[in-house]
Amino acid sequence: MDIQLDPARDDLPLMANTSHILVKHYVLDLDVDFESQVIEGTIVLFLEDGNRFKKQNSSIEEACQSESNKACKFGMPEPCHIPVTNARTFSSEMEYNDFAICSKGEKDTSDKDGNHDNQEHASGISSSKYCCDTGNHGSEDFLLVLDCCDLSVLKVEEVDVAAVPGLEKFTRSPELTVVSEEFRNQIVRELVTLPANRWREQLDYYARCSQAPGCGELLFDTDTWSLQIRKTGAQTATDFPHAIRIWYKTKPEGRSVTWTSDQSGRPCVYTVGSPINNRALFPCQEPPVAMSTWQATVRAAASFVVLMSGENSAKPTQLWEECSSWYYYVTMPMPASTFTIAVGCWTEMKMETWSSNDLATERPFSPSEANFRHVGVCSHMEYPCRFQNASATTQEIIPHRVFAPVCLTGACQETLLRLIPPCLSAAHSVLGAHPFSRLDVLIVPANFPSLGMASPHIMFLSQSILTGGNHLCGTRLCHEIAHAWFGLAIGARDWTEEWLSEGFATHLEDVFWATAQQLAPYEAREQQELRACLRWRRLQDEMQCSPEEMQVLRPSKDKTGHTSDSGASVIKHGLNPEKIFMQVHYLKDFLQMLLENIPEEKRLELSVENIYQDWLESSGIPKPLQRERRAGAECGLARQVRAEVTKWIGVNRRPRKRKRREKEEVFEKLLPDQLVLLLEHLLEQKTLSPRTLQSLQRTYHLQDQDAEVRHRWCELIVKHKFTKAYKSVERFLQEDQAMGVYLYGELMVSEDARQQQLARRCFERTKEQMDRSSAQVVAEMLF
Repeated sequence: MDIQLDPARDDLPLMANTSHILVKHYVLDLDVDFESQVIEGTIVLFLEDGNRFKKQNSSIEEACQSESNKACKFGMPEPCHIPVTNARTFSSEMEYNDFAICSKGEKDTSDKDGNHDNQEHASGISSSKYCCDTGNHGSEDFLLVLDCCDLSVLKVEEVDVAAVPGLEKFTRSPELTVVSEEFRNQIVRELVTLPANRWREQLDYYARCSQAPGCGELLFDTDTWSLQIRKTGAQTATDFPHAIRIWYKTKPEGRSVTWTSDQSGRPCVYTVGSPINNRALFPCQEPPVAMSTWQATVRAAASFVVLMSGENSAKPTQLWEECSSWYYYVTMPMPASTFTIAVGCWTEMKMETWSSNDLATERPFSPSEANFRHVGVCSHMEYPCRFQNASATTQEIIPHRVFAPVCLTGACQETLLRLIPPCLSAAHSVLGAHPFSRLDVLIVPANFPSLGMASPHIMFLSQSILTGGNHLCGTRLCHEIAHAWFGLAIGARDWTEEWLSEGFATHLEDVFWATAQQLAPYEAREQQELRACLRWRRLQDEMQCSPEEMQVLRPSKDKTGHTSDSGASVIKHGLNPEKIFMQVHYLKDFLQMLLENIPEEKRLELSVENIYQDWLESSGIPKPLQRERRAGAECGLARQVRAEVTKWIGVNRRPRKRKRREKEEVFEKLLPDQLVLLLEHLLEQKTLSPRTLQSLQRTYHLQDQDAEVRHRWCELIVKHKFTKAYKSVERFLQEDQAMGVYLYGELMVSEDARQQQLARRCFERTKEQMDRSSAQVVAEMLF
């Protein structure tokens, strides 16, 4: 069972035996300690064995995470608070000292007191003997396998749900009068299958069960990638306890969360979108077929704000002077990898005055405009779906909050706060009802390795989107909003196929952004064609610089989605640190071409088979895309850029001493995407003089442009060794870490001692805080 993989380069194993048993609900009860950089507490798992959920799978197999614009018969959940007491639950057989809540202490990585981590074996289980790949081991005990890594598991016990008053009504069999394993499992089976309109009652019972006493410790073992749990004598999943409690703590070096400082220098921790997902935050089932709900109580020092994937806008409950508790819940079943948490000294940003400027103003969506919405029955699994509720269907702008370090207040007010309403409104006008009832937006620390990340009810954005005007902020915001539909409400059955969500989100970001700006159709078309031109150039560059195997969107081909008999599988290239910097799954996108550029009669020639072969299962650029790009005429905005490039080439060729009567060149004002294209064209010039570069900087105020423009400007600085602007490169590498990795390579490949010194100096300043995958890739470039 202990698969030994190169943790830097290989496929990521998904070990959970989801074919035999599924987690239906998680209850987390956690403390966050910044002194020791540890999150510790308990997680209670409510399980359903395969005999029941296999019957359900037949109706939802083709829509793993189906969320529909159709209505369903259950009401939309409203904010509620299920109280969870602060008291700890102890096993009736073994008493553990309570964890220190919000206390100070030394950083502990030693796992004292005999606690077992993922490098040790516990409870006398031989992993080679018990980690079988079947659901029934004959004379051997059934094994629950959870995805788990970088965790110290302290104790596992069965939860005595029968001790919770009122739950006995869930036992249908009159002969089950004596409390037994079958009796307790019957209670859980009925609890996890309560109809969606009883979601409040269900959450309340989950909370009460999570605090019930233990009724016997379970044997467990850990290896590099999994936690294995068994009960002596329980030989099948049906016999295995259906409610278990795991006592555990994270490790400071765990890869699911990042402990760092925010832009104000205050400590914080957040889920960074790690390649290993959330298995180093809590033991879970990682495969996307394992759909679950959750609720969580998190305690932290009173000065901290806890944000999380949750349907409710949580407020702190003060436990005592120096500690607060936060509670969140989710009733829409989601993969455990979508769970997100961020704890820090964030400040909620408020817009004191609203100015529409050139963007759409917030307005209610009238019922008459909503009449075209299709009303029917959703095909997804049962949960409190939003599409039945009329107010949700017509809710153009969902409630939202924005959090950031206080030092970014001005930047948030200037751009982000006023862009969220029109972007949400634009998404609604295109796709209809928002899948999620609310949204928190957090500006994460500078070490965040991408420009944005969407999770249920919460979105992370890089500080890089806040500078240089509206454009980069608006497009990235639209991209992440699109993921609410594509990637979250609807997702791939195999994590390897991220092209599904990223392709749709990339296509829709242009559509949303044009709508948010209220562009005329011609203007929208021009801007979309310009962005298509930029993506084409980027895709060509990536094809030249990346390994062929990393260019394939569907690397498993006809085996995509296949698992072992137990449900175990792998994510191709999941542990390769270079994967997070690949953009092929964003760029190799046939949707725009298919929907807008290919005549209808030609679309009929596209079969599923040739789409698989040409677009998804081959490296390089698909031949249809190459033909279309060669045959397509350049858009007007791109032609305007070419004219400006010609002017700059002429300026660069002029002698230093000019004739007195020679006229100054007049340059046109360019859009941000036009500036990016201009600088990319100029990067193709063999030499640009310092005088030309200085004039470029002065003409377009390049140091004040958005991060995409400044990135190309830094490339020009490096290529032409424009020493006067080296400070701009240093600033970019420190403040725009989500985009700066490529620049390190450019600095080193130049073989210029001063540039290489600059690269090493910047890396030394940032490496301790830098995202782990980014730091690994940069270190390989520098040393």
